[in-house]
Amino acid sequence: MSLTASMWTGVSGLLAHGERMNVLGNNIANVNTVGFKGSRMDFEDFLNQDTYSAAGVTQVGRGVSIGAIFGDYSQGAFQTTNESTDLAIQGRGFFSVKPKGTEDTYYTRAGNFRFDADGYLVDPHGYVLQGWAIERSQNSLTSSAVTATSTTSKIKGSGVPVDIKLDGFTAEPQHTQNITLNVNLDSNPGNDKSSSTTNPYFSLFETWNGQNPLTGTQPALAQSAFAYQSTIKVYDEAGTAHTLTVYFDQVDPDSVTNEPNGRKQWEYIVTMDPAEDKRVIAGTAMNTTRAAGLLMTGTLTFDTTGQLVDQTAFTPFGQYTDTTPPWNEPTPNPGPPVTTPADLVNWQPTQMSSNGLPMMVANFSGLTDSSVVGSPTAQNFLMELDLGLRSTNATTPWTSTPNAAAIGTDASLLPGLTSSQRQPSATTSYAGSSSTQFQKQDGYTFGFLQNITVDRDGIMQGKYSNGVTLDLYQVTLVDFTSKQNLRREGGNLFSGTRDSGDPLPGPANSNGLGAISSNSLEQSNVDLAREFVEMITTQRGFQSNSKVITTTDTMLEVVVNMKR
Repeated sequence: MSLTASMWTGVSGLLAHGERMNVLGNNIANVNTVGFKGSRMDFEDFLNQDTYSAAGVTQVGRGVSIGAIFGDYSQGAFQTTNESTDLAIQGRGFFSVKPKGTEDTYYTRAGNFRFDADGYLVDPHGYVLQGWAIERSQNSLTSSAVTATSTTSKIKGSGVPVDIKLDGFTAEPQHTQNITLNVNLDSNPGNDKSSSTTNPYFSLFETWNGQNPLTGTQPALAQSAFAYQSTIKVYDEAGTAHTLTVYFDQVDPDSVTNEPNGRKQWEYIVTMDPAEDKRVIAGTAMNTTRAAGLLMTGTLTFDTTGQLVDQTAFTPFGQYTDTTPPWNEPTPNPGPPVTTPADLVNWQPTQMSSNGLPMMVANFSGLTDSSVVGSPTAQNFLMELDLGLRSTNATTPWTSTPNAAAIGTDASLLPGLTSSQRQPSATTSYAGSSSTQFQKQDGYTFGFLQNITVDRDGIMQGKYSNGVTLDLYQVTLVDFTSKQNLRREGGNLFSGTRDSGDPLPGPANSNGLGAISSNSLEQSNVDLAREFVEMITTQRGFQSNSKVITTTDTMLEVVVNMKR
């Protein structure tokens, strides 16, 4: 019998329960710490000593020790805030932060970030939040020869994660590239129909005279020449606003032949202010011709229900007479060189964008045809027009490629779309007054940053004074194979270890990393009620182990007194 051994057994209990109280105390101390993750301490028996008896070998326990301290990475509750850069994660992920100018990486659940004086998005220690940079250039309009690619990845940015930093607090001007126009054209406009007997599909084209407003005599198009008009504001590469006007007029069915039964056709022209037209085509300044300000002409075909089923679009082919076709794309039926771009014979079916939409050039700053063809700068002047039909044939969008003058009165000669898809917001021709149902364009002028928001996918957006919202960054979230082996660095920071595994970065709201909630902070996940219960049992355990020591001491005192 070893009474002193039982005292040391009691001491091990005191030490272990004291350490457990440290863990509980740390949890309770951090009950209001942003993003704090609590811990739990487990016991294990310390040592067993073999003893021998008639029954064989038996063992006697010699105390208790700390088995393990596990992190509690369960979800904490959210607290709403007034700061859009306060971020909380609903899921497993961690934010990734770095001290400025180093490659040291730390991880945290505390999302109380702010922009510092240098534009970095930092935590309270000045460590910079990491994310993927999103390309903000929207100059992506290409010809139909370019095949668009797609991906199922939710990463909207590109490259490796970088410091999230606002490089500037302004939005640079963006020229208009995409115009969407949804109108309803009265299916019965009465006598307001095209009157041309030679080119009924291009009556508006023939009536338009861009020289009239330049000389101050009269409008380029008389009010009686069209049934409906719709205007839309667009922007050039400097952010200056301009107005485009689209005119519509129904084609008189009595003036054409071979028109499909029951179908109705409308002609349209897209125009700009002739005084602002700086196009030079085949050496001819467009503002010196009758076609000054005339960007596109074409037709729309509606079925008996008023649905848009076909479309044509013509532009002056002199824009593409260079020996190098636009973006190295095969050009249909180039024909003779253009010498008079205002003549209908020199207007050809236009090129299609990669979106399957007809393109036109609107030059407000002096672009020549030689600088249009094959030059990336030409994209600053290209626009695509969406009236509701998109070509689905990238190689041969048109059924034929006649010049506009060759069509005459024969509807069968119109170069319709080889195959197309009608959009939900397509132009219609229902009974009732003609009206514009919807319009939008993607250009804008210069703007100042007014607000920053972050969505569930971690996309950080800047909202600017010009009404534009731009995607700037996508916040990177990180997971680990074994979070239990992360090292706590203090300051709500963790670091990876060999046992935690390599960090697994990914976009928010995917692969269980969790969605990001802006204007929110994750609270400590410490449950005070549970901690108090644990504290009571720990105190009782400590008290009981102290009794082992005092009781053993009493027994030793009896042994000592046996000598007296």
